[in-house]
Amino acid sequence: MSEVKHATIGVTGMTCAACSNRIEKVLNKMDGVEAQVNLTTEKASIDYNPGKTSVEDISEKIENIGYGVLTEKVEFDVLGMTCAACSTRIEKVLSKQPGVKMANVNLATESAAIEYNPGMIDESSLIGKIQKIGYDAKPKAEKQEKQTHKEKQLKQMKTKLIVSALLSLPLLLTMLVHLFGMDIPPIFMNPWFQFSLATPVQFIIGWQFYVGAYKNLRNGGANMDVLVALGTSAAYFYSLYEAFKTIGNPGYMPHLYFETSAILITLILFGKYLETRAKSQTTLAISKLINLQAKEARVTRNGEEIMVPVEEVIVGDHLIVKPGEKIPVDGMVVKGRTSVDEAMITGESIPIEKEAGSNLIGSTINKNGSIEMEATKVGKDTALASIVKVVEEAQGSKAPLQRLADVISGYFVPIVIGIAVITFMIWIIFVQPGQFEPALVASIAVLVIACPCALGLATPTSIMVGTGRAAEDGILFKGGEHLERTHELEAIVLDKTGTITKGKPEVTEFIGNEETLKLLASAEKGSEHPLAEAIVAYATENSLPFLEVDAFNAIPGRGIEATVGEKQILVGNRKLMRDHQVNAVDAEEAMAQFEIEGKTAMLIAINGEYRGVVAVADTIKETAPEAIKQLKEQGLEVIMLTGDNERTAQAIAKQVGIDTVIASVLPEEKADKVKEIQLRGKKVGMVGDGVNDAPALAIADIGIAIGTGTEVAIEAADVTILGGELLLIPKAIKISHATIRNIRQNLFWAFGYNTAGIPIAAAGLLAPWVAGAAMALSSVSVVTNALRLKRVKI
Repeated sequence: MSEVKHATIGVTGMTCAACSNRIEKVLNKMDGVEAQVNLTTEKASIDYNPGKTSVEDISEKIENIGYGVLTEKVEFDVLGMTCAACSTRIEKVLSKQPGVKMANVNLATESAAIEYNPGMIDESSLIGKIQKIGYDAKPKAEKQEKQTHKEKQLKQMKTKLIVSALLSLPLLLTMLVHLFGMDIPPIFMNPWFQFSLATPVQFIIGWQFYVGAYKNLRNGGANMDVLVALGTSAAYFYSLYEAFKTIGNPGYMPHLYFETSAILITLILFGKYLETRAKSQTTLAISKLINLQAKEARVTRNGEEIMVPVEEVIVGDHLIVKPGEKIPVDGMVVKGRTSVDEAMITGESIPIEKEAGSNLIGSTINKNGSIEMEATKVGKDTALASIVKVVEEAQGSKAPLQRLADVISGYFVPIVIGIAVITFMIWIIFVQPGQFEPALVASIAVLVIACPCALGLATPTSIMVGTGRAAEDGILFKGGEHLERTHELEAIVLDKTGTITKGKPEVTEFIGNEETLKLLASAEKGSEHPLAEAIVAYATENSLPFLEVDAFNAIPGRGIEATVGEKQILVGNRKLMRDHQVNAVDAEEAMAQFEIEGKTAMLIAINGEYRGVVAVADTIKETAPEAIKQLKEQGLEVIMLTGDNERTAQAIAKQVGIDTVIASVLPEEKADKVKEIQLRGKKVGMVGDGVNDAPALAIADIGIAIGTGTEVAIEAADVTILGGELLLIPKAIKISHATIRNIRQNLFWAFGYNTAGIPIAAAGLLAPWVAGAAMALSSVSVVTNALRLKRVKI
């Protein structure tokens, strides 16, 4: 009989006692489950029989009846990983823990991202599981702390490498004697002299390989450390055996391989040092972003202005920002006027005018006026912090291409050990029967040339560099999978307003009398739509007063209706007029002409009677035609999706070079239109503002938010284009193509290296030290190739 276990699960979505009662009844009907659900604490306390059900089944049941299971996310820095087998092993162990929903371990960033149920397992337990299998973990360090750790790690690696090289150099000379017959002092050929040099390299400098191998083997795994420890130990102990044979037998000529073991360790350390240095360059993009942040802020406290570190600013603080200084945190202007350069966040090159009530983005530059501001978002809540978080998460995520490499890495080391054993047996039985030495040399070469490091680094390093390179240009990929899928797009759907156009329309024509304009502007003042803002601005320019609005209702895809005094105002398209039986035939000719010119025309009715037309034009962005041209050159079908009527939409499309137009689409219909394109077998990218287009962005294969880079835009899409620069869309696709091409190159060479290297080594065509050098440099070559993405032209 299975022992009853207890679990506590956080439940979200409960609104009343009926909810908690429903969940409790459903859970108690499960075989082997006794549950109590508390509405106040929003937790389910559960006793269950693990022989009949599992926590995962219980969580799934809660979700199936419409509620959520509370999970938390944590990130750890993971220490001690040496190859892909390590990261794969840790990921498997973490994923099997009760309460762990997702575990992602990244070799390149040396980090783990875990989503878990806090009622079932905690952070200390997760760290304990990682430590139990021979590695170490700690909560993700701040960037400065992590950088310091990296620098310290590099310094230690460099010291060990220098010591190892100095001890191995005399042994290298003995190798030259064998290869070229060089004359060197006899002491160098003495077995005990070689022993004294090789031993500290093998057991002091190389002790890390033994520790790593032991921990992995103890827990049923195997990684690169196992291969290195086996290969170098075989060479070392066989040489020691030969040295002992000289005792009492001065005429015996021993066959020594002390130089092989020592030089192998030195070369592997050299490769790891170069790899670590190269990997540190992959995070350069994040360092650049963090360096954009202001370091200090001028805060007014107790009537005095004092300079404090930006980390000490709290929400509600009033700050003074002088000309030329960076805005320390996100906030709002309280006093003063200025212009702010927001190019680093929004991509807008022209400084934005700011006055009391205007929003400010932290890390942007105050140009020409002294202002007082109130801090509204600080620390991790600022816009820049949100951007940094997106880039970090993207760099730590896994692309689907990495799955194959992870699977292979999990079986790689045992297979290599098996091949080495088979190689030894073939040599000693068939190739050179009874000859131990050549069999040993061939098997050592097999062990040291094979390494899963290159496979493990092939994908994540390219993802890190690719996402970092994109971020430098204002393109934020939310994850490696989105970076990978972007290159597969076959069609791009572009929203019109605010995407192709500037989103700041102006009134160009008005047909009607002054009274109609006054009522029109008063009604539209309650709307936040860009067209309404244009009408209000037009009335203000004409010095017209605004009347009090008693009722206002926005009708999506049609227009507005409002009550001003005793008059009912309707403003909108033909559909709105038809819905209210308004006869607007007299306006048809003017409407048609405005639409041919690419203007948005709106009909006006007062108390059910047609009274006029207002035409509004939204100019296209200067770079829109070039961006659409580049998208077409990339082989994509470009489609414009808009709520405007067919004539207006076609006029705008003609100006920018778009051939396919889907017009008169209501906001809730946009997602359906995207789905229709997908049903034609196309991979679709949807480009919108990240708010109104959220359903379409979500259903598209890749959702691209284009706007100001705010949190809303970042959360709504798979890719965010900071600012309104359309040219960044073809750039994003180019970066995706370049990154995927780079990953494939890395995987090709990583697979090819091992596929070709192992048979060559097994055939006895590679000396062990040459095999070791090739293995050490294979990882370096993969990282170096990934770093080429930093210089790719987009």
